[in-house]
Amino acid sequence: MSSIFDNDSPSNLAEYSVSELSGSIKRTVEQAFDQVRVRGEISGYRGPHSSGHAYFALKDDRARIDAVIWKGTFSRLRFRPEEGMEVIATGKVTTFPGSSKYQIVIETLEPAGAGALMALLEERKRKLGAEGLFDAARKRPLPYMPRVIGVVTSPTGAVIRDILHRIADRFPVHVVVWPVRVQGDGSGDEVAAAIRGFNECEPGGPIARPDVLIVARGGGSLEDLWGFNDEAVVRAAAASQIPLISAVGHETDWTLIDYAADQRAPTPTGAAEMAVPVKADLEAEISGLSARLQSGMVRQMENRRQAVRSLARALPSLDQLLALPRRRFDEAALGLGRGLMMNTVNKRRLFERASAELRPDLLKARLGDRRQRINDAMSRADRVVERQVHRGQSRVSAADASLRGLPSRLLAQVHRSTDRVAGLAARCDAAIRTDIRRLTGVIAAQDRILQSLSYRNVLQRGFALVRDGEGGPVRQAASVAPGMALSLEFADGSVSAVAGEGGEPPAQAAIRKKQPKSGGGDPSKQGSLF
Repeated sequence: MSSIFDNDSPSNLAEYSVSELSGSIKRTVEQAFDQVRVRGEISGYRGPHSSGHAYFALKDDRARIDAVIWKGTFSRLRFRPEEGMEVIATGKVTTFPGSSKYQIVIETLEPAGAGALMALLEERKRKLGAEGLFDAARKRPLPYMPRVIGVVTSPTGAVIRDILHRIADRFPVHVVVWPVRVQGDGSGDEVAAAIRGFNECEPGGPIARPDVLIVARGGGSLEDLWGFNDEAVVRAAAASQIPLISAVGHETDWTLIDYAADQRAPTPTGAAEMAVPVKADLEAEISGLSARLQSGMVRQMENRRQAVRSLARALPSLDQLLALPRRRFDEAALGLGRGLMMNTVNKRRLFERASAELRPDLLKARLGDRRQRINDAMSRADRVVERQVHRGQSRVSAADASLRGLPSRLLAQVHRSTDRVAGLAARCDAAIRTDIRRLTGVIAAQDRILQSLSYRNVLQRGFALVRDGEGGPVRQAASVAPGMALSLEFADGSVSAVAGEGGEPPAQAAIRKKQPKSGGGDPSKQGSLF
């Protein structure tokens, strides 16, 4: 092929089609640049295409070359391309015959040295910090004594064994491990998914919801720890509702998750020490507090007991407290009998005074006076009604005679007046009858009172009324002389009698003489109930 170009005669040149020439150039370029490393700055990167391929360019200050990363290679990259990032791309150069352009097909991609990684790290830190993901105000305190601890780390490394061993030594609790890759492609996505997965666990679900999370990894280079600088990991740590401890690398290693976490531990072992207290120290502290509480209770009880004793000495004795009430009770008991007797005497005097004012003759006189008044009122009412009726009839007759010659209209008015007068007369009669019934009821009530106070009701209970020869009542035995004629009125009739000696009838005296004498025969010598 080189001989073709060495011949200077145009007539001897072989003819090629465009496709043949483009294919020859493509093969020549691919054979000459089958494996190259190119250093440059990424330009025009817009993310992967819908097909999964990524198209962009690499440039420096004087040149530019198109680049492509096929879908299969893009998924295996350790770093995702970013606009303006300086990288070292390894691949082969090829041409695209359809547009007469050449490009590099990238197989591996890595940042151009630690300085580039640090610059990218600082830029990402500045961006996320501006969003407030690293603010101290949003960080939550760790629970003092968690029941469940969630650990996001590799299940095969020494980190998980150190964490479990330290937790078992300090305060054994339930530990849930979410296994992830902590290095390499896709490690950041797995860590972010694990943090979100723990936060989505429901309390009381099949997987216990942790009270605190630990994201841990051992030490390593900046490239080894780069997965924990991933933006997805930082956002997942900042959005975690569960307090999170970051324990990535050694004490001098810092990643972006350390700024977003609620606490940063220098080592994974230090994270375990932050998560749980020392059980032995807690037991010792509880024992000390219990001893202090017991001692305080004993002192308090002794002080209260001493205070009660002092108060008890100041109180009077039971006999002193009851002495005055007992004396009052005894005095009241002694005066009770006399008080009852005096009360009975006072009540009897009041009764006698009231009964003296309720004599039958006074009641009869008062009742007769009331009856006479009622009869007079009824007579006057009858006369008044008769006069009113006669007066009304006279007026009606006179009016009727004077109005016989008036027209029919006036006659109708006269008839209405006549009806009105008749109605008034009927109402007057009804009022008089009502008044008579009311007065009759009053008289009946007075009569019932008189009957209830009449001495004949007393006679119905077995008593008798003693009258002298003139018919007057005998009120005292001293007014009866021997041989005096008496009249005994009972409920069913009267009986004549003659007073015997000592004011006692002969028949009763004879009966009394026949009765045997006994010590309790004299009623006047009976003892008092009081």
